[in-house]
Amino acid sequence: MAGRNKTFDEKDVIAKAALVFWEKGYDGSSADDLLKAMGIGKGSFYLFFKGGKRELYEKAMRQYVDQLLGRIRKDLLGSDDRIQYLKDFFMSIPTAEFGQIVKGCLMGNVLAEMSAKDEVIRDLASRLLMELEDVFTQVIAEAKASGKLKTTASAELLGRHLINLWNGLNLTDRMYPNDALMQELVAKNLELLN
Repeated sequence: MAGRNKTFDEKDVIAKAALVFWEKGYDGSSADDLLKAMGIGKGSFYLFFKGGKRELYEKAMRQYVDQLLGRIRKDLLGSDDRIQYLKDFFMSIPTAEFGQIVKGCLMGNVLAEMSAKDEVIRDLASRLLMELEDVFTQVIAEAKASGKLKTTASAELLGRHLINLWNGLNLTDRMYPNDALMQELVAKNLELLN
């Protein structure tokens, strides 16, 4: 007897689940919440996500980061000024829609919620965030090599600074909903890229 065919788009249902995890966290996301958002039944869920909620969580994290990095890499390739692209990228955080601000960064949320509970998930989230850091580091290294950046700080240190800024801004933005105040803070942090 042949296996059961998928009647859903896996990327689509994972994206819908990611939104639930993003809003409610891992512990706060019930099976009913996930199934309702994904639009699939329990049978299909357990047939195609044999590891259950945890497998879905890991896939949601990976897909989120793959899409984010894909978009950033594509935008960077089309950019005439990659350092300015990074600056604009960070300056867009304070002006994000309110719902986005409240949710913060999915990976940062994962680290905050799961670090003490699940070493494997913590390490996965860390690795995925380090992929974003690597993109920042590469852009900075290229800018230093071409003479666009005159800083004596290493590209690696500046890449770490930017991932720290990314993580911090996604929390601090919740404290200070004033766009102008946050933009001033972001601009101050980005002075290292002048």
